[in-house]
Amino acid sequence: MTTPPVRVERRIGQRFPYLLPVSFREPGTSLEGLGFTQDVSSRGVFFFTDAPLREGGEIELTLKMPSEITLGNSMRVRCRGRILRVVRSTIAEGSSSQTRVTSKLGVSVVFDNYEYLPESGQPESGFPRVAALHPHHEAEDAPLQFSSRPAQG
Repeated sequence: MTTPPVRVERRIGQRFPYLLPVSFREPGTSLEGLGFTQDVSSRGVFFFTDAPLREGGEIELTLKMPSEITLGNSMRVRCRGRILRVVRSTIAEGSSSQTRVTSKLGVSVVFDNYEYLPESGQPESGFPRVAALHPHHEAEDAPLQFSSRPAQG
Protein backbone atom coordinates (compact mmCIF):
# COMPACT_ATOMS: atom_id res chain seq x y z
CA MET A 1 0.00 0.00 0.00
CA THR A 2 1.43 3.37 -0.97
CA THR A 3 1.02 6.39 1.22
CA PRO A 4 -0.16 9.56 -0.51
CA PRO A 5 2.40 12.39 -0.47
CA VAL A 6 2.13 14.83 2.40
CA ARG A 7 1.16 18.34 1.27
CA VAL A 8 2.08 21.32 3.39
CA GLU A 9 -0.55 24.09 3.58
CA ARG A 10 1.26 27.34 2.77
CA ARG A 11 -1.73 29.66 2.93
CA ILE A 12 -1.84 32.00 5.91
CA GLY A 13 -5.31 33.56 5.59
CA GLN A 14 -8.63 31.74 5.61
CA ARG A 15 -10.04 31.27 2.11
CA PHE A 16 -13.69 31.98 1.34
CA PRO A 17 -15.34 30.24 -1.65
CA TYR A 18 -16.90 33.18 -3.51
CA LEU A 19 -17.79 33.47 -7.18
CA LEU A 20 -17.18 37.18 -7.72
CA PRO A 21 -16.56 39.14 -10.91
CA VAL A 22 -13.02 40.50 -11.14
CA SER A 23 -11.36 42.81 -13.63
CA PHE A 24 -7.61 43.07 -14.01
CA ARG A 25 -4.77 44.61 -15.91
CA GLU A 26 -1.06 43.92 -16.21
CA PRO A 27 0.94 47.04 -15.28
CA GLY A 28 3.34 48.05 -18.04
CA THR A 29 1.31 46.30 -20.77
CA SER A 30 -2.02 46.87 -22.45
CA LEU A 31 -3.39 43.51 -21.27
CA GLU A 32 -6.74 43.88 -19.50
CA GLY A 33 -9.39 41.31 -18.85
CA LEU A 34 -12.26 39.94 -16.84
CA GLY A 35 -12.70 36.80 -14.81
CA PHE A 36 -14.43 35.34 -11.80
CA THR A 37 -13.06 34.18 -8.48
CA GLN A 38 -13.11 30.68 -7.07
CA ASP A 39 -11.93 31.74 -3.65
CA VAL A 40 -10.71 34.90 -1.92
CA SER A 41 -8.71 35.66 1.22
CA SER A 42 -7.18 38.75 2.77
CA ARG A 43 -3.82 37.67 1.28
CA GLY A 44 -4.78 36.62 -2.23
CA VAL A 45 -7.24 35.22 -4.74
CA PHE A 46 -7.68 32.34 -7.16
CA PHE A 47 -9.66 33.28 -10.28
CA PHE A 48 -10.49 32.01 -13.76
CA THR A 49 -9.99 33.93 -16.99
CA ASP A 50 -9.38 33.53 -20.71
CA ALA A 51 -6.56 36.11 -20.75
CA PRO A 52 -2.99 34.88 -21.40
CA LEU A 53 -1.50 35.65 -17.97
CA ARG A 54 1.93 34.33 -16.97
CA GLU A 55 3.38 33.11 -13.72
CA GLY A 56 5.60 35.68 -11.99
CA GLY A 57 3.94 38.71 -13.59
CA GLU A 58 2.58 41.72 -11.74
CA ILE A 59 -1.18 42.21 -11.78
CA GLU A 60 -3.74 44.73 -10.60
CA LEU A 61 -7.25 43.48 -9.79
CA THR A 62 -10.50 45.22 -8.92
CA LEU A 63 -13.28 43.36 -7.14
CA LYS A 64 -15.88 43.74 -4.40
CA MET A 65 -14.30 42.20 -1.31
CA PRO A 66 -16.86 40.36 0.87
CA SER A 67 -17.58 41.41 4.46
CA GLU A 68 -15.96 38.23 5.85
CA ILE A 69 -12.62 39.58 4.66
CA THR A 70 -13.07 43.32 5.29
CA LEU A 71 -14.59 42.57 8.73
CA GLY A 72 -17.17 45.27 7.95
CA ASN A 73 -19.21 46.02 4.85
CA SER A 74 -18.46 44.53 1.44
CA MET A 75 -16.20 47.03 -0.34
CA ARG A 76 -14.72 47.56 -3.77
CA VAL A 77 -10.95 47.21 -3.65
CA ARG A 78 -8.08 47.54 -6.07
CA CYS A 79 -5.33 45.03 -5.30
CA ARG A 80 -1.81 44.83 -6.64
CA GLY A 81 0.11 41.62 -6.46
CA ARG A 82 1.99 38.97 -8.33
CA ILE A 83 0.91 35.83 -10.10
CA LEU A 84 2.11 32.75 -8.24
CA ARG A 85 0.68 30.07 -10.51
CA VAL A 86 -1.28 29.64 -13.73
CA VAL A 87 -2.99 26.33 -14.50
CA ARG A 88 -5.28 25.19 -17.33
CA SER A 89 -8.64 24.18 -15.84
CA THR A 90 -11.81 22.68 -17.25
CA ILE A 91 -14.96 24.12 -15.70
CA ALA A 92 -18.70 23.72 -16.22
CA GLU A 93 -20.64 26.89 -17.07
CA GLY A 94 -24.35 27.59 -17.41
CA SER A 95 -27.49 26.23 -15.83
CA SER A 96 -28.07 22.59 -14.96
CA SER A 97 -30.21 22.13 -18.09
CA GLN A 98 -27.67 23.75 -20.42
CA THR A 99 -24.23 23.13 -18.97
CA ARG A 100 -21.20 23.49 -21.21
CA VAL A 101 -17.64 22.62 -20.35
CA THR A 102 -14.97 25.22 -21.16
CA SER A 103 -11.26 25.53 -20.63
CA LYS A 104 -10.05 28.53 -18.62
CA LEU A 105 -6.82 29.59 -16.99
CA GLY A 106 -6.84 29.33 -13.21
CA VAL A 107 -4.69 32.11 -11.75
CA SER A 108 -3.36 32.28 -8.19
CA VAL A 109 -2.39 35.78 -7.00
CA VAL A 110 -0.79 36.93 -3.76
CA PHE A 111 -1.60 40.52 -2.80
CA ASP A 112 1.24 42.96 -2.12
CA ASN A 113 -1.11 45.81 -1.22
CA TYR A 114 -4.63 47.05 -1.76
CA GLU A 115 -6.75 50.17 -1.67
CA TYR A 116 -10.43 50.63 -0.84
CA LEU A 117 -12.35 52.39 -3.60
CA PRO A 118 -15.25 54.82 -3.20
CA GLU A 119 -18.70 53.35 -3.86
CA SER A 120 -19.86 56.35 -5.89
CA GLY A 121 -18.51 54.83 -9.10
CA GLN A 122 -16.56 58.03 -9.70
CA PRO A 123 -12.83 57.65 -10.25
CA GLU A 124 -10.48 59.12 -7.73
CA SER A 125 -8.76 62.29 -8.91
CA GLY A 126 -5.79 61.46 -11.11
CA PHE A 127 -7.19 58.02 -11.96
CA PRO A 128 -9.07 58.14 -15.28
CA ARG A 129 -10.88 54.82 -15.84
CA VAL A 130 -9.94 52.19 -18.39
CA ALA A 131 -12.27 49.26 -19.07
CA ALA A 132 -14.67 50.89 -16.56
CA LEU A 133 -12.84 49.51 -13.53
CA HIS A 134 -9.11 50.13 -13.68
CA PRO A 135 -7.09 53.30 -13.59
CA HIS A 136 -4.65 53.87 -16.41
CA HIS A 137 -1.42 55.14 -14.93
CA GLU A 138 0.23 57.68 -17.19
CA ALA A 139 3.63 56.65 -15.87
CA GLU A 140 3.84 53.14 -14.46
CA ASP A 141 6.70 54.17 -12.23
CA ALA A 142 4.65 56.95 -10.59
CA PRO A 143 4.09 56.17 -6.92
CA LEU A 144 0.68 54.76 -6.07
CA GLN A 145 -1.14 55.36 -2.81
CA PHE A 146 -2.16 52.04 -1.27
CA SER A 147 -3.61 51.84 2.18
CA SER A 148 -5.49 49.34 4.29
CA ARG A 149 -7.85 52.14 5.39
CA PRO A 150 -10.94 53.15 3.39
CA ALA A 151 -10.35 55.88 0.83
CA GLN A 152 -11.81 59.23 1.83
CA GLY A 153 -14.12 60.93 -0.59
